Amino acid sequence: MKYIVDVEWLKDNLNKSEIRIVDCRFSLRDPLAGELAYKKEHIPGAVYFDLEKDLSATPTVHGGRHPLPSIQSIKEKLELSGIDERVKIVVYDDGTGEYASRFWWLLNYLGNKNVYILNGGYKAWKQANYPTDNEIPHFEKPVFNVSCHPSMLATMSDVKESIEQGDAILIDSRAYNRYIGLEEPIDKKCGHIPTAINKVWTEGFKDGFWKSIEEQKKRFSEWNESDSFIVYCGSGVTATPNIIALLEAGFTNVRLYAGSFSDWISYEENPIETGE
Repeated sequence: MKYIVDVEWLKDNLNKSEIRIVDCRFSLRDPLAGELAYKKEHIPGAVYFDLEKDLSATPTVHGGRHPLPSIQSIKEKLELSGIDERVKIVVYDDGTGEYASRFWWLLNYLGNKNVYILNGGYKAWKQANYPTDNEIPHFEKPVFNVSCHPSMLATMSDVKESIEQGDAILIDSRAYNRYIGLEEPIDKKCGHIPTAINKVWTEGFKDGFWKSIEEQKKRFSEWNESDSFIVYCGSGVTATPNIIALLEAGFTNVRLYAGSFSDWISYEENPIETGE
């Protein structure tokens, strides 16, 4: 796979100075849990990035529950972590995939195309009995030359255009019951953006590991590689594993609606559909 590496590869390359390791463990139920787990133990050399403190801005009326961070804030955090646009990065979470994928997407958007996700995450690393420590690494501060890729990002206007013109396939990555409006544990409204097709992001994984390229292709077999996609979820986090899965399957025109459903429903005039 293009964007996924296994724990054996990381073990063999653990001490290479040109590699940075990023820990993105997080829990929406307990926002402090990820950082506490990191401080207790982590893969040697790893730095910590928090979903809400580092990989998101503070929510406002619009923009969704996890709006993208400001360029300046994420640039400063990356530089303090010894990361620039050229360094090779291996990022992991607990093995669920969505937080590492958020980091992967954000770094690619900012211009670093050398980011890889650890297959199976920290759980797989521990199961392999590979080394851990609790040391906080310090690196010489580089300059991250940001070069944003707007083609990776879809605006709400782009979503509306796709609804009206059908020029892009809109994918809803959330659980099926949330998509059809049967339940909504987080957001204030139920249902989905009109015309969206449900492809649950967790279906890209098996037992905490990414499914193969062949299996990802089967998930999206109704579409052609030339098709265009806009992918969303509740707040722009769990959409990112679906984006990576689409790219692994050979699709190239794939954009993230970063604000996702929580941004869409913040505008009273935006329509919502329920059912299939």
